[in-house]
Amino acid sequence: MTYCSHSMMCVETMWKWLHHAMASPSYVIYATAGVGFDARTKEFKVDYLDEQFCQVEDLQDEANPNFAEEVVSLFFKDSARVMLNIEQAIEKYPKDFARWDAHMQQLKGSCSSIGASRVKNECTSFRNFCGEENAEGCTRSFQKVKREHAVLRQKLESYFQLLRQAGPSGTATRPAGK
Repeated sequence: MTYCSHSMMCVETMWKWLHHAMASPSYVIYATAGVGFDARTKEFKVDYLDEQFCQVEDLQDEANPNFAEEVVSLFFKDSARVMLNIEQAIEKYPKDFARWDAHMQQLKGSCSSIGASRVKNECTSFRNFCGEENAEGCTRSFQKVKREHAVLRQKLESYFQLLRQAGPSGTATRPAGK
């Protein structure tokens, strides 16, 4: 298991806890009381983030306590733009698989940089369909990319909100200007 040094919490445990917290108000209270992330949720399997996310979180310190949230915010802003570019390329340039692939490679790289493994895996599927010149497969795969991206956004927004509610022990606070 990979642990984030600032919180001694495994990414897997974080998502398991978050999944349970979203379903149980008592967990939110438990977290905001400063107790932290609960290991009782090990039975849930998660696969949205990889160790790269921990590395991003490890870059946070007292001088920049919102670093991870700011990086994630920039990721979602940029990835929305790239996904729009992909959508436009699919519409304007039917069967230009090289163009589609180049855009998706950009999104895949962004996903890798924050540890968004599930979205990255869907990007890989799309790129595979491009290599096969399978337009229908690309279209289906792109819909999956968009769904996984939306789910990731929701989960990360909830995660950072819970960290802000937890206060200093959670390390995240609302970035300036939001």
